[in-house]
Amino acid sequence: MGSSVETLEFQAESRQLLQMVIHSIYSNKDIFLRELISNASDALDKLRLESLTESELEVDISDLHIVLDIDKDTRTLTIRDNGIGMSRDDVVELIGTIAKSGTASLLDKLKDAKDAAAAQSLIGQFGVGFYSAFMVADKVTLRTRRAGNSSGTWWESDGEGTYQIQEVDDLPVGTSVTLNLKPADSEDGLADYLAEWKIRQIVKQYSDFIRWPIRMATERTDADGAPSHTVDTLNSMKALWARPRSEVSDAEYTEFYKQISHDWLAPAETIHMRAEGTFEYEALLFIPAQAPFDLFSRETRPGVQLYVKRVFIMDDCDALMPNYLRFVKGVVDAHDLSLNISREILQHDRQIRGVRRRLVKKVLGALKAMQAGDAERYTELWAQFGRALKEGLIEDGDSIDVLLELVSAASTHDPEKPTTLREYVGRMKDGQDAIYYLTGETRAMVENSPHMEAFAAKEYEVLILTDPVDEIWTDQIEAFDGHRLQSVAKGQVDLDERADDDQEPGAEKAKREQDYAALLPWLTTTLSEHIKQVRLSSRLTTSAACIVGDAHDMTPNLEKMYRAMGQQMPTIKRTLELNPTHPLIAALRSAHETKPDDPALAEIAELVYGSALLAEGGELLDPARFTRLLTDHLPHPL
Repeated sequence: MGSSVETLEFQAESRQLLQMVIHSIYSNKDIFLRELISNASDALDKLRLESLTESELEVDISDLHIVLDIDKDTRTLTIRDNGIGMSRDDVVELIGTIAKSGTASLLDKLKDAKDAAAAQSLIGQFGVGFYSAFMVADKVTLRTRRAGNSSGTWWESDGEGTYQIQEVDDLPVGTSVTLNLKPADSEDGLADYLAEWKIRQIVKQYSDFIRWPIRMATERTDADGAPSHTVDTLNSMKALWARPRSEVSDAEYTEFYKQISHDWLAPAETIHMRAEGTFEYEALLFIPAQAPFDLFSRETRPGVQLYVKRVFIMDDCDALMPNYLRFVKGVVDAHDLSLNISREILQHDRQIRGVRRRLVKKVLGALKAMQAGDAERYTELWAQFGRALKEGLIEDGDSIDVLLELVSAASTHDPEKPTTLREYVGRMKDGQDAIYYLTGETRAMVENSPHMEAFAAKEYEVLILTDPVDEIWTDQIEAFDGHRLQSVAKGQVDLDERADDDQEPGAEKAKREQDYAALLPWLTTTLSEHIKQVRLSSRLTTSAACIVGDAHDMTPNLEKMYRAMGQQMPTIKRTLELNPTHPLIAALRSAHETKPDDPALAEIAELVYGSALLAEGGELLDPARFTRLLTDHLPHPL
């Protein structure tokens, strides 16, 4: 026997909140089962803990479990556990009032929320996931008895403003929640939650790694057509990340990686970590061996899944991994987050930002260890993900030093083998204070660029950077290990020139500038539509001319990239440099001295500029005019 049934009203604010939960908060109705299973799992955890800390509590913990029971005749779904259970006071406090405090404040915030996602993130802070059951049920019945109590509690509500409660006898320790399900309705997003396959699907998606078995009785037909009943365990309970690394084999790691990544190759690196203290979590991360085909697609998101106490929360959690590490796959299981925490809250959560920093440090540390211990394997991995990693030099100011150490690039030192910046610095010439580089669309274009001539002649090593992202990060990173990064296509170049014969250093240069004192200003005026200055070059040995930018000018390639993205870019005029030892330039100087008003000289000047522009991969404004001038001034064949 038990006490009489009491009918009580929800608090006014709680009633409003309940209606919002039922009708507008959750866009994915499947999660009602995730919420109820998670509550059951928590109850099992608490019972196990209390059984260890309270010796007088006489309970059986030999088979802690969760049971799902489908009854198609009565259209009910029951979620039952043999966990800690609740007293009558627990039920009134935790369920009857929905939220113990702050309900009015929460309602105000919900009314101001702009969309369902924002509302869901708010309601998740108040632990009312139990009421998601009313999205799919017309009536919810709860039966519970707390461990150590002699009597239990019966609670029931249709979610419309009142609930009934009664003390009852003869209940087992634990809690059962029975849902009288609404009919399936595709328009309202209500699936057939009496279908065995649907229940299995939800459990597999959200609760597969719950540590306790989730069981369900199913009906089978034997070979003779006779029905038989079996009890299946729906979840794997194999949360690898929760086990010590020493207890997990490489084969298990590989199998789990393939399951979450849909990759057929084994991962290149596995990172298994556990953090304890004020914010506890486990993480199991994988660095793939091969880049996915959509690594640089706009739709690609970071590949880390978020769990809370083994309950799946969301895929592609960008709050846990920066975009430049989007190729990393894995799982982070936090112990102290709400099940309904949203992306927006995660982005601003101080503890989550701390987790993110530690995860990034672990991933970059694993890459650094690979670079030091297995250079060949690292080179292969950099070929797959280097372009993405270099995005971190733009996005992640906290990790720049580590990322610069990881950078691997082609160079003129060895055509077959890339180099690190650290290795480059180790080979620098005496007195060299800059790390020289040149960006371009292809290696061939960079190697054949006129800007490289003096560096090749004097055997200065130059990094060859051909990824689009190289145009950006080299413009933002000033130095590595105290050595500035300098583009060989920007600014003035002085490679320690020395005069020939008995002339003093600089004497030959001064003489050349005097010889060209009239030609340079005339060319600057003649080509003023295209350039801002003409000067003599110290970087050219065989080409007639090249175009260079100032130290902080945007490169032509970067300018082209921005324009391709639809951005309006201001016209940047650069400097034309002439090789005073080239026959064409010498002839142009002589012609200008003897007949400065000859119209043909201006056309030759256009050809010199256009040739320099084409040599660096630029685009002519008027290709037809350039072609005509070229054919007009070419010597006629014999």
